[in-house]
This record gives sequence, structure tokens and C-alpha cells, in this order.
Amino acid sequence: MSSALGLVVPLSAVLAATPFAVPHGGATVQTPAAAAEPTSPKTVIRLFDGKDLAGWKPDVPARDTDPKGPPSFVVRDGKLVSLGKPEGHLVTEGRYRDYRLEVEYRFPGKDGNCGVLIHASTPRALYKMFPQSIEVQMMSGNAGDFWVIREDITVKDMETRRPRAAGEKWGSAEGDARRILNLTDGSEKPLGEWNSMVIEARGRTITVWLNGDLVNAGVDATVDQGKIALQAEGAEVEFRKVEIGPLPPLAK
Repeated sequence: MSSALGLVVPLSAVLAATPFAVPHGGATVQTPAAAAEPTSPKTVIRLFDGKDLAGWKPDVPARDTDPKGPPSFVVRDGKLVSLGKPEGHLVTEGRYRDYRLEVEYRFPGKDGNCGVLIHASTPRALYKMFPQSIEVQMMSGNAGDFWVIREDITVKDMETRRPRAAGEKWGSAEGDARRILNLTDGSEKPLGEWNSMVIEARGRTITVWLNGDLVNAGVDATVDQGKIALQAEGAEVEFRKVEIGPLPPLAK
């Protein structure tokens, strides 16, 4: 899916503005970031501008005891890179609702695990690591799965797509069946090639496309707004685009 919007605003420019709607390039831009209320974007905003990590904050538990330890997230050759270790999350300072998020990513060296978490709130809410949120999986071979983290969402064919072991219940806490399988096989690009993931959060509905394929759709989410987070979860992952913008009109 390609963006139909021509105006793209770097987050650094948005952060420098006041926390109100301001004119930018002839269009109105609603500033995100640390506003008290979540932002519904009015134009496309580059959450990553290819230069720095302005507007993001790392939450890496290992840094609690080793504040001068190695970083988990860096900017390299114009790309945002999750180095995989130490494990943790890179979290936006701003909160968002009703948006279209587009992420282009790849595993440059070997297959691995990562994810983009939406509607994130309480940090380290699960296993003293994962923020309360709904994760859209990027793990090689499973991209597009949902993992619920102290939140929940409903999909069609729940018995088939949300497997659970004997005695296990659907839920979002430790020990619960938290994984919801995606809809397709073969939607991911080969190792080293760029994948395009689009996530539309519309009210309490979340819809995900990967490289143009519809890979997941859920309704009745327990949350409709929050921060966005990228994971460091063991493998190196490169991001060349992280953009958020307004929702397109619903198809008739």
C-alpha cells in the first residue's frame, strides 16, 4: 500500500512546534509528542527522520544497573537500527490514536525476532520487559501475528487462530494464550530485502498489511490509543521508514 499523501513532516520539526495545530508548508500539522491528549495525525509525520532518535526514548532494563552500557538502538547510514541486545524497547514520547502507521524494515544478516507495539502504555507490564500494548509481530516467518500484552483484541476464527494448550486460557498476562496467528504464509520478503508493514488503528479496530497482503485484522480491542514502540529482541533489524499519518477514508 502506498501513501496518497504528498506532504511529509519530519518529527523534529513537529517537536519544535507548540503543542497545538500550527501551519506548515501551507497545511495544518497537529503536533504530537508530549501533548496531554493523544494525537490523531492530520498529515504524515516522519517518526524517524534518518538523522537521530528525537521523539523516542529507550526503555532497556539492563541499563538500570549499567547506565553506561552499550546502546540497543542507534542511527547508522540513515537507518534506525535495533541491535537486538540488550533487549528492550524504543518508545515514542507521543501518544496516538486513529492513524495509519507505515514501517519499512529488514533483517540484514540473519532471521530473527522483532515487533512494533501499538497503543503502548505502562512500561514493563509483562515479564518486567514488555509494555502494556498490542504487538504486531515482525519475527521472521510469523510477521503479522498479534501478541497481546496486558491488552486484548478479537479476530475471526478465534479457536483456530488463537491456539492454546490444555488448561491454558485466552488472556494477556503471563502464562496465557496471547498469540493470534496471521492470515497468510509467504507475505514476507526474502532475508535482506525490505518489507513494508502498514498498520491502521481505527477506533478499537486494528488492521495490518505486509507487502500489500492483508495479514491480520482485529476488532473490539481493549485500548484505542497510546505510544508506539520498536523492539530489541535478539536480532539486528534495520528500519528505513517509520511514518504515521491520517487514516484514509473507509472503502464503500
